[in-house]
Amino acid sequence: MLLYYITDRSQFPGGESARRRALLDKITAAAQAGVDYIQLREKDLSTRELQLLAVEAVALIREQQRGANSKQRTATCLLINSRSDIALAACAGGVHLRSDDISASTVRCIWKEALTSDSRLEANSPVIAVSCHSPSEVSQAEKEGADFAVFAPVFEKKTAPLTRPQGLTALGEACKATIPVLALGGITLQNASSCIEAGAAGVAGIRLFQENRIAEVVRSLRALTMRQI
Repeated sequence: MLLYYITDRSQFPGGESARRRALLDKITAAAQAGVDYIQLREKDLSTRELQLLAVEAVALIREQQRGANSKQRTATCLLINSRSDIALAACAGGVHLRSDDISASTVRCIWKEALTSDSRLEANSPVIAVSCHSPSEVSQAEKEGADFAVFAPVFEKKTAPLTRPQGLTALGEACKATIPVLALGGITLQNASSCIEAGAAGVAGIRLFQENRIAEVVRSLRALTMRQI
């Protein structure tokens, strides 16, 4: 099961400094627990502030990976929401694109060009995720070369009660694509198994990870996959 933590420091208590520290602590915990992907999604920050935060997040993830033993080592990948420039500047693992964003193929061209001029960058292709809200958008993301799609909202969200959930049937249709599709939107430990049964390759969430102990969430979600084998 692929696990995807999407950040939102505004949900943490306190002032900006406290929220930033809480977010970085949560990112460290996610890397320690083996979360596959983390999306830095702090849209209200200036370009400079977001870049500084991304650089620190990348450093924390790499520090955790260096400190883990071979059995615990995971390749947690940091993606930056919509900003290929910041992802490159921070040496992040890739980007998460909106459904109306530039195409994944365009990002790959930008990344390839940057690799030839910046020796700091690892010679790897970026991981590119795309937000999708219908099976047809998942198909389009697949055609444009995305690595995986995030399909949302599957269930009703407390923070957006007027947004119509897509439901498990639509999720199942979206999961017919050849790229992995992750379920997002109202995902809990109680309903995650129904998403996997519908064909999802994993789940994504904000509150799912931020409001709980990440290590316990990861253990519970991984156990769902084991029970289905």
